[in-house]
Amino acid sequence: MITYLAKRLFEMIPTLFGITLVSFLILQLAPGKPTDILTEMNPKITPEARERLEKLYGLDKPLMVQYGIWLKRVAQLDFGNSFSTDRRPVMEKIWDTKQPLLERRLFITFMLNLLSMFIIMIIAIPLGIFSATHQYSLYDKITTVIVFIGFAMPSFWFALLLMMFFGIHLHWLPISGLKSVNHDSLSVLGQIADRLSHLILPIFVSAFTGLAADSRYMRSSMLEVIRQDYITAARAKGLSEKTVIYKHALKNALLPIITLMGLSVPGLIGGSVIFENIFGIPGMGQLFYASVMQRDYPLVMGILTIGAILTLIGNLLADIGYMFADPRIRAR
Repeated sequence: MITYLAKRLFEMIPTLFGITLVSFLILQLAPGKPTDILTEMNPKITPEARERLEKLYGLDKPLMVQYGIWLKRVAQLDFGNSFSTDRRPVMEKIWDTKQPLLERRLFITFMLNLLSMFIIMIIAIPLGIFSATHQYSLYDKITTVIVFIGFAMPSFWFALLLMMFFGIHLHWLPISGLKSVNHDSLSVLGQIADRLSHLILPIFVSAFTGLAADSRYMRSSMLEVIRQDYITAARAKGLSEKTVIYKHALKNALLPIITLMGLSVPGLIGGSVIFENIFGIPGMGQLFYASVMQRDYPLVMGILTIGAILTLIGNLLADIGYMFADPRIRAR
């Protein structure tokens, strides 16, 4: 197993190199330059000043030279400085070390998505199993309709509906940020309740679509497994239905879900862009959106690189999960 993991880790290096190269080149194809934000709104700026800005940011060099300089910095764990007016290092902006741990962007995004994934798993797996074992029942038909609604409903539109209903009309839940204005003046229990109330809508919106997808995959996988010959043999031995489903069928039925869980790891950033901006949550998704709008190339590349690393780690975790779920893979 150690040899297999070492081999996979070694294979991740050229893959990561290819992802960053393609991302860098595609980013350069975007219209405009980072200097446009500083120069377009200033009618007095001269062509010489534009050239000096481009030279300052290294934009006057050929693309491959720019990529080589960026790659050399990344090898030293340095993503360079942001193109924004504060010129802060990219890693400082991403880690946000000046903020308390609970208010750092990466921690906020990670915790929101972790809670969302946990909710998806504890609901989607039992939902899919029960739907498969009660195929074509009224329960199965109702969950199928709800799941298709979840697939078809745009997350941003669903979020706006929930904000209007629970936040504006009923005034039950806050619709923006992670804490209220008077958060610091509340008691400890009040602060916890305040933060939880701010998390309900974002986590629900984030989990709803994933819940619909994973429950369907679980249902389809379980239906395929319970029709196998070894399941029929287990039932013929007189084993209870609960033992057949949860001891013999569940492990093999979980294999597609393990894949989905591994592929959902990069969604920690990518999937957060929409709901973090809608709910005004200061996480990595909001930072990524702002960096794209500002054409902040170093910051965009830093976040994309982190996303690429998360993708590769997710695939590795999925393979490890396969090995634990299926002994045949460990044997090979």
